[in-house]
Amino acid sequence: MTHWARWCATVAVASVVAAPLAGQGSGGTADPAAVPRGFVTNDMLLQAAGSSNWLMYGHNYWNNRFSPLKQINTANVKNLVARAVYTHGSTTLGSFETTPIVVNGIMYITSPATPNNIVRAFDLRTQKMLWQYEHKNASVSTACCGPNNRGVAVAGGSVFLGTLDDELVALDATTGKEKWAVKVGDGPAAGYTETMAPLVIGDMVIIGTSGAEYGIRGYVKAFNAATGAPVWTWYTIPSPQDGGWWGPWSKTTPEGDDLKRDIAKEKADSAKYADAWQHGGGSMWMTPAYDDATKTLFVAIGNPSPDLDGSIRPGDDRWTESIAAIDATSGKFKWGYQEVPHDVWDLDAVSPPVIATVGGKKAVVEAGKTGFVYVLDAATGKLIRRSAAFVPQQNMYSQPTADGVFMLPGANGGEEWSPIAVHPDLGYAYTVGLHQPMHYKVHYAPWENGRLWLGSAFVRIPDDKGGYSGEYGNVNAIDLNTGKIAWTVKTELPMMGGATATAGGLVFAGEGNGWFKAYDAKTGTVLWKFNCGAGANAAPSVFQVDGEEFVAVAAGGNFQISYPLGNSVFVFGLPKAGM
Repeated sequence: MTHWARWCATVAVASVVAAPLAGQGSGGTADPAAVPRGFVTNDMLLQAAGSSNWLMYGHNYWNNRFSPLKQINTANVKNLVARAVYTHGSTTLGSFETTPIVVNGIMYITSPATPNNIVRAFDLRTQKMLWQYEHKNASVSTACCGPNNRGVAVAGGSVFLGTLDDELVALDATTGKEKWAVKVGDGPAAGYTETMAPLVIGDMVIIGTSGAEYGIRGYVKAFNAATGAPVWTWYTIPSPQDGGWWGPWSKTTPEGDDLKRDIAKEKADSAKYADAWQHGGGSMWMTPAYDDATKTLFVAIGNPSPDLDGSIRPGDDRWTESIAAIDATSGKFKWGYQEVPHDVWDLDAVSPPVIATVGGKKAVVEAGKTGFVYVLDAATGKLIRRSAAFVPQQNMYSQPTADGVFMLPGANGGEEWSPIAVHPDLGYAYTVGLHQPMHYKVHYAPWENGRLWLGSAFVRIPDDKGGYSGEYGNVNAIDLNTGKIAWTVKTELPMMGGATATAGGLVFAGEGNGWFKAYDAKTGTVLWKFNCGAGANAAPSVFQVDGEEFVAVAAGGNFQISYPLGNSVFVFGLPKAGM
């Protein structure tokens, strides 16, 4: 529910009032309310790119986080005010990374799963909570990087939630009552957890898994949306019968960068470690992109297990650190592009893939922890171009040692899980980067079920005073047609959260110090900012209620890099008459 007194005590903004966001109409202007409020049809999902709602994690199936709304624009964004604040309902604070889903004036937000997963539905017109669902999680001690949840999927009359204890749950969108719940994998005791927002395609719910830091074998799964029955599974780590995970023993990245591998030793050790694939990692952390014309899912697959010790997993370790295309109807593999074969630096492909039109061709765009943006041919997976580096790089691909090796980017990137946005008219991809120098140290450790298995340590490098003043972040516009950086804006702290762009010429992104900012999409000029009182480390959503445009962002900090925690979702809009 709204919590004005508590919020105003910590963030002094006199102009905020607890007034309804909009009138009592039945629906937004772009999406007629021909169906019950909160109900999402298949046609609505297919046409989400033009929607005034925010119907899925990446706004639309292409995952480009681009809203067609332009009521809020470069001329008037300076007037934005906080029109409402909502809490997520968890008593224990943790990373708060939900993207609010909004359907005809109903907003769904999730808690960071500490200790239980909570979903709340709010009526934005009255600012009243409609219902709350609390999933009682089993004991979870295997959630890498802090427990969190990035949001729900909504389709038909259901809301779909992935839980920290490795379940997929369907809720009634009107009442919040549980329809069904199924186990996705082998559970948190074996390292499997769910933190991503699911994706609904037709009658299927798509979900991946976290857990590569615990020696899982990753996968992408589809479940029947009506019943929860399993439909198909694609394993991110192929078995020997499916071609194996060794690959061609690549000496370089696909672009030709020397990986400094001892291929001869790896091959000599391959028989000894022939079963390493069974615990080979390969999480799918984030919501995939989907092309309905070809019925293809584009997924980003993360690190191998163990993270830094490559000596006990010889080969290229496919399809970790890859963008992969799979048939959405059957789960069959189509193609893969491995950004870092045999990765020993934790340089995940973790930021969600985006589909874009580049040079008249359908392409898949992904911002790597490597600090490059990769542009791939969507049909073949072949590289169209790799961008200029958007963060500093130094000593790239040097093998970790027992004494430690310095390298940039560090283990957080580059681009961490943070989603990029793509402006289809400008042809720009907007990244939020991190500059965190690190030492990489490797050590041997055997796999144990449910135990953290890094085989390594990556250590942040303090300055002379014992702090981290040398770290910073940036927001960048990458020209997808050239790979060049169109503009960059430095931020005080490493960026963790995500970007959203609009037809109003704006890019929205938050920072760990609480600032939530609007940038000019063409130039990078900061046009507006607001301090939320806690880290704004989630990807925002943009939507309309009864013809009025709003921007929502979760401000609750980030556990992984210790940004100030909180439990608020801010909804911003232009001042209402009389404010």
